[in-house]
Amino acid sequence: MTTPEVPDLRTLLRAPAQVPVPTAPPTATPTGALPTGAPPAGAPPAGAPPTAPVPDGAPPAAAVPTAPAGVPPLPAAPEDALAALPATVPGAFSPEQARKDVPILHRTVGGHPLVWLDNGATTQKPRQVIEALSAYYGAANSNIHRGAHTMAREATELYEAGRAAVAEFLGAASPDNIVFVRGTTEAVNLVAQSWGRSVLEPGDEILVPVLEHHSNIVPWQLLAKETHARVVPVPLTPEGEIDQTAYADLLSARTQLVVVSHASNVLGTVPPVREMAALAHRYGARVLVDGAQAVAHLPVDVRQLGADFYAFSGHKLFGPTGIGALYVRPELMERMRPWQGGGNMIESVSFERTTFAPMPHLLEAGTGHISGVVGLLAAIDWLRSFDREAVAAYENALLAYASQALATVPGLEVLGAAAERIAVLTFTLAGHDPGSVADWLDRDGIAVRAGHHCAQPALAHYGLESAARASFALYNTSEEVDRLVASLRRLQGAAGA
Repeated sequence: MTTPEVPDLRTLLRAPAQVPVPTAPPTATPTGALPTGAPPAGAPPAGAPPTAPVPDGAPPAAAVPTAPAGVPPLPAAPEDALAALPATVPGAFSPEQARKDVPILHRTVGGHPLVWLDNGATTQKPRQVIEALSAYYGAANSNIHRGAHTMAREATELYEAGRAAVAEFLGAASPDNIVFVRGTTEAVNLVAQSWGRSVLEPGDEILVPVLEHHSNIVPWQLLAKETHARVVPVPLTPEGEIDQTAYADLLSARTQLVVVSHASNVLGTVPPVREMAALAHRYGARVLVDGAQAVAHLPVDVRQLGADFYAFSGHKLFGPTGIGALYVRPELMERMRPWQGGGNMIESVSFERTTFAPMPHLLEAGTGHISGVVGLLAAIDWLRSFDREAVAAYENALLAYASQALATVPGLEVLGAAAERIAVLTFTLAGHDPGSVADWLDRDGIAVRAGHHCAQPALAHYGLESAARASFALYNTSEEVDRLVASLRRLQGAAGA
C-alpha cells in the first residue's frame, strides 16, 4: 500500500491564482444593470427570475411560477438611478470569480438555485477554506506550543501564521496584539472581564449607541451592575446614524469606554469611527470597535481608526465558525488580567505560586481552536486575493441597484438611510409579518433573515419588534436581486388576488 504524500500545508493555504471566467454574451446593459428597453431574445419576461446555471449532477430547477394576474411587471429602471455595476476588470475582481470558489452557492433549495442573502448572519465558505480544514486534520493534526515533535511544530507554525495574518489584515503593529477567541461575542466579554473589571469604578460611564448588537450591550450591562458603573445609550437620527451631537454632549470625564460597531448588522450604518475615537480619547476614554459586520466589506486599519480594542468573527469573513480575533492596543495589555485559568496561559504552576505567560497567550487558556485558525488564515488569503477596492466598488453599486429595485415592490419600506453603509437592507412589507416574508422567499430558494437581529433597541427606534433583512456579499449578483424583487412582488400580488 502506497503512503499518500503529505501536502505542504503552508503552500496549500495560500490562495491559488484566480482563473479568469469567460464572459458570457451580454443579455443586459454593458454595465450589468437591468435593461431599460425590451428584453433580448430568449430572455425571461420582465419581473421573472433569471435562469441560473445548474452545476453538473444537481437536480434540475423547478419552473419558477409566473406573476399572478394583476401583478404589474417590473418597470424599466431609470438610467440615472440604477448605478452602473462595475464591468469586470481582468485580474481584479468579479462576482463570478468569487462564486466559482464557493460550492454551496451551486446547490438548490426547494428545486430553485440558492440565493444566499443571509450573509449578515454568516458567510458561505470558499473551497480554499474547506480544503485547508481537511488538509489540517488529514496531515497536521496536533496540539500546539508544547510539543517537540514534527507535527506539533507544523501545527504551531500554522497557528502563529494565522495570528500574523490577522495582525496584517487589521493593520496591527505586531501579532502579539492579537488574541484568538471564539468570536466577537467572546471578545467583547473578554474585554469586559479582563480589562473592564480592573478599570471601572462606581459612577464611571460606558457609552453604547442604540445601534449596537446585543453582544455589545449586554456584557456592559452585566459589568456595570457589578461595578456600579452606568451604561449610557447614544441616540440615533431618523436616518439610522449615530447622533454625533448627542454623542459629543454625552462624553465627559466620567466616560471610561465607548463601544461602537464599525458597521451595523441591522441598518448597515457605517459610523465615523475614527472621529468618534479621537473625540473619546480627548476625555481619556477607551474605544472598543465591533468589526463583525465590517471586515468582509471594508478595509480595516486599527491604528488609523484609533481603536483600543477591535473584535471580529471568522464565520462572517468566509471562515469557520467558532473562531475570531481581538486586537488590543499594546499599552492596554498590561491592564488586562487573566480571565480564564488553565493550560497555555501559564509559565509555571505550584501550590505556592503561579506565574503567567506573556500576552497574548495570557488570554488564551486551554487548547485553542487550531483548525479554526487554519481556516481563518485560508479565508483571509482568499479574500486578499481580490482587489479590495474593486470589491468595495462592486458592493456599493450592488447596494444601490438593490435599493432602487426594492423600491418597486408595493408596500416595502427599507429601514435607515445612512450616508455611509454596507450592503445590508432591512425592510418591512405591508400586510405581512417578517417571518412569513422569509418563509415565502425560502420557497423560491432565497435565504433572508427575519426577527429582531439581536438589535432590539435599533428596531425599537423605528417602532418595530422585527423585520426582514437581505444582506449581501461579494459573491451576490444583480440577477439574484432580480429574483428577490420578483418573488416579493409575487407575494404582494398573491395577497391582493
